[in-house]
Amino acid sequence: MREVAIVAFGQSVHVRDSAETSEVEMLMPVLHDVLAQTGLAAREIDFTCSGSSDYLAGRAFSFTMALDGVGAWPPVAESHVEMDGAWALYEAWVKILTGEADTALVYAYGKSSPGDLREVLTRQLDPYCVAPLWPDSVALAALQAQALIDAGLTDERALAGIAARSRTAAQSNPHAQLRGAGPAGEPLVAPLRTGDCPPVGDGAAAVVLAAGDTARRLAARPAWIRGLDHRIEAHSLGVRDLTDSPSTRLAAQRAGAFERPLDTAELHAPFTSQEVVLRRALDLDAADGTVRINPSGGALAANPVMATGLIRLGEAAARIHRGASDRALAHATSGPCLQQNLVAVLEGE
Repeated sequence: MREVAIVAFGQSVHVRDSAETSEVEMLMPVLHDVLAQTGLAAREIDFTCSGSSDYLAGRAFSFTMALDGVGAWPPVAESHVEMDGAWALYEAWVKILTGEADTALVYAYGKSSPGDLREVLTRQLDPYCVAPLWPDSVALAALQAQALIDAGLTDERALAGIAARSRTAAQSNPHAQLRGAGPAGEPLVAPLRTGDCPPVGDGAAAVVLAAGDTARRLAARPAWIRGLDHRIEAHSLGVRDLTDSPSTRLAAQRAGAFERPLDTAELHAPFTSQEVVLRRALDLDAADGTVRINPSGGALAANPVMATGLIRLGEAAARIHRGASDRALAHATSGPCLQQNLVAVLEGE
């Protein structure tokens, strides 16, 4: 199998409202940044793949407008997934593995501020039995949190501790929307408080992938993708155990996460209770504190929907690039209560 690595990562400063900035204006500095990191010109990118959601943009085929940020010339081989950008990275990774490309540009963006995000995300639900009840994303996360508490797997104090740790870590992240531990916040949907939930915000991210010797030429310390897999839970919430995530565990197994010790884990856990589920599924609680979890602050510090998962991969890769990590796990999720899960294992040489 060909060696593939993340050789560059860039992201915007994530903000609560970017009303005065279009998607293209938000993307262009990020795309220019990752290309500048590698020294590649646009014509040297073999494949371009993006992740975004027309539901957030409020118009069909919105991703075609965002292509203006890539440039009209030279023509590009391009694809798009109506998913978080982590799944766009998966497509680009497969493209390179098959030998159809040596380099790839992957980007993702999301503007959640124009609409009611909690209402928009109800469109992910089963349209026959669940969506007509209009449970929103926070209510469903609260249902999952209560199931964990009832099972004795966590409590409200422990959840508040996760929020405090994540946002304290974000103090060193110049791109984060929320920095510094604050109070647990006001009750929102029991047992969750505002501090247990992610901020609503806008942002973009991009990475460059490259194969073999090309990656070694473009980066001093490439972040090699040693394994990458994604799995999905049943669509119906009623047939799932919300305190566990078998799909995350299986994706991690297939990606080789359990073969050797990790030192970093970037988990896409928009709610504090979801970090509890992911830590158990990935055996991170058993690591005895030797694994640094969400040193960037994670989704609790910045949550640009459709880019947050790609950012987890990028943040893990960036730690390898600068020598702060040797073997990192990156996780991305989509859908209610951790329905779809992707896991990647990244290593330095």
